[in-house]
Amino acid sequence: MVDAPQVTATPPESVHVLRDEESGLDGVIVLHSSRRGLAAGGCRLWRYGDHAALVGDAMRLAEGMTYKNAMADLPLGGGKAVLNLPQGDFDRRKLFAAFGRAVARLDGNYVTAEDVGTSVADMEAVRGETRHVAGLPPRDGRPGGDPSPWTARGVFLAMEEAARRQLGSELKGLRVAVQGLGHVGSALCGMLHEAGARLIVAEPRPGVAAEVACRCDAEIMGRDSILDARCQIFAPCALGGVIDGDAVARLRARIVCGAANNVLATPEDGDRLADRGILYAPDYVVNAGGIISVAGEYLGWSVDEVAARVHATGLRLGAVLAYAGREGLAPHRAADALARARITAAPLAPVREAA
Repeated sequence: MVDAPQVTATPPESVHVLRDEESGLDGVIVLHSSRRGLAAGGCRLWRYGDHAALVGDAMRLAEGMTYKNAMADLPLGGGKAVLNLPQGDFDRRKLFAAFGRAVARLDGNYVTAEDVGTSVADMEAVRGETRHVAGLPPRDGRPGGDPSPWTARGVFLAMEEAARRQLGSELKGLRVAVQGLGHVGSALCGMLHEAGARLIVAEPRPGVAAEVACRCDAEIMGRDSILDARCQIFAPCALGGVIDGDAVARLRARIVCGAANNVLATPEDGDRLADRGILYAPDYVVNAGGIISVAGEYLGWSVDEVAARVHATGLRLGAVLAYAGREGLAPHRAADALARARITAAPLAPVREAA
């Protein structure tokens, strides 16, 4: 399964193949852009059918990180690591130590962190081999640890902004359909429940779905059937590519705003949402809370600085939507234009020479 069936708009600066037979390491690190700074993006562990699918997913995700970091105004470029989940039993710490050595060989041109399938413990194994990693346990009042709650907070704030603009409403009383209850989706449900939203959830792990449904008084639907849910907001929080032509036709929601990356199967599907009057909150604008936390940890910011930047997520979405309205663009086209302008305007980051 890949994160979205779309091609990248711009080629990466470099692709580094990772192989280590002893640990089972099999993957790639893609450095998409260093224009704004060193390439930053998480490490995903997933099972892919073939190497081409793995590389394609990594390239799309790395490009998305370039745009995400630019729109969050971080002094970082975009990169991504994607590792193939080994078959059968494997030594997890040995695998991530080998990955850490691969990161170290890039000599500070890439900083990694958690993503789908990886954890704080995995990043601690990486830290044993390189300092170019974040998502480590917090110390001395600094940011750190699992960045998922920050991602969820940013998506929640973006939903508030989208609901105000599209529905003239607060979140209380709205029906929100959340597809995917991983760390981010589950945390988002808690925030929405506290705000008084009525929840519908979909998750392939029955125990997880039942726990969230009980905690948040949510209705459970299937992963596909939730697209047909009677709701005001659809929140894709699993893997990407969920909004394709079929989904656009089926959606009853008036807003699409979630934590997944590469939500649109193709850019044209975003145009189709706009044609139907469905507001799409561009994924890399609204789900940047996690990378803001990672940046803060790596660059030495305070927790208050991270919180302030995440709290501005709704304002950033509002600026994108205002620009889209002025220029007559669908929101995803407006976000792309603004991100490219920021990337192009950035002075070239200093080139790091290998040791």
